[in-house]
Amino acid sequence: MVNVVSVALPDAAFETRLREVLRSRVEFIELIGDDLVAAGGKRTRPMITLLAAQALGVGPGSSQWPEVIDLGVCVELLHSASLLHDDLIDDADTRRGQQAAFRRFGNVVSVMSGDFMLARLLTLLAGMPSGTALTRAFGETASQICEGEVLQFQVAAYADYGLEHYLNIIHGKTAALTELAACAPAMLLGSSEAQREALATFGREYGLAFQMQDDLLDLAGEENVIGKPVGGDLREGKATLPTLLMLDGPHADEVREVLERRAAQPGDVQRMQLLAGESGALERTREEIRVRARRAAEALDSLPPTEARDVLLSLAYRQIERMH
Repeated sequence: MVNVVSVALPDAAFETRLREVLRSRVEFIELIGDDLVAAGGKRTRPMITLLAAQALGVGPGSSQWPEVIDLGVCVELLHSASLLHDDLIDDADTRRGQQAAFRRFGNVVSVMSGDFMLARLLTLLAGMPSGTALTRAFGETASQICEGEVLQFQVAAYADYGLEHYLNIIHGKTAALTELAACAPAMLLGSSEAQREALATFGREYGLAFQMQDDLLDLAGEENVIGKPVGGDLREGKATLPTLLMLDGPHADEVREVLERRAAQPGDVQRMQLLAGESGALERTREEIRVRARRAAEALDSLPPTEARDVLLSLAYRQIERMH
C-alpha cells in the first residue's frame, strides 16, 4: 500500500461498505463474503478507482464521493468474482493464505457466490449516474476477462504461440480490469473524453506492465521472494513474453519442445532460465516493462498536478523498481 496521508484510499469505511453489499440471506454466501473482507489484500484496483476520482477533483466530503466508493466496490467485486472462478479452474488450494472457497464449500457454492458478486455489482451500477454506460463498460470488461482466460487455454492446447495472442491474454487477465478501474470514475463524474482516455491508457499500460512483471518473475524470480515455485507458466504450457522472445531465436525448437511437454522433464525449467538469460530475452522483457510503465505515467500528463495523480505515477514506476 502506498504511504500517503492526504489522499483517500480503501479504508475501514470501504471495507464496511463492501461487507454491506455482500450481505446475503444464505449463510455460505455470507461466509465467502466475510472471507473476502477478512482476507483483505492490497485492494489495488479499487485504490486506482479512488485515486482517479481524486485526480479528477472529487474526494471525501463531496456529494459524489459515496458513489465513487460504490464504484470501487464494484471493481473489487468483479475482481473477486473472477478469482473465485480462477481458483476452481486452476485447482488452487489457497487464496491469500486461506483455503480456496471451492475447497471449503464445493464447486457449486463457489461459482454461484462469484455470480452473486456479479449480480450485486450490477445492482449498484444501475443506481448510479451514467449507469447504462458503466454497466456496458463492466460487461465488456467481464467479457474480456473470460476471453483472456479461455484464449490462454486455447493457445496452450494448439501450441499457437505468438505476441498478439500473448498481449490479448494479459489484457484480458489483468489490464482490462485496471483500465476499467482507472477510467470508470471519469464516466461516473462526466469528465471529458480526453480525461477518460488518459486514465484508460494509464490503467491499460499499468496492467500490461504489471502482468509482464509477474510473468518475468515466474521465470527469473526466486521462490522465497515470489512465494511460489518458479516455472509455473512453463508447466502449464503458457508462453509468456520471455519465452516468446526465445521462440524467435536460435533455440526455438528446444524452447517449443519444452513448452509442448509442459516442462515435464527434470531440468527443463533450469534450462529455460539459462537460455532466457543468455539470449537476452530477460533484458528485452525488462525493457518492454519499462516502456509500458512510462506510457502509463505519460498518459497522466494531461491531468492537473495533484497528490492523487502523483500516487498513480508512483504505481506505474513501481513496476520498474520491482525489477531491481
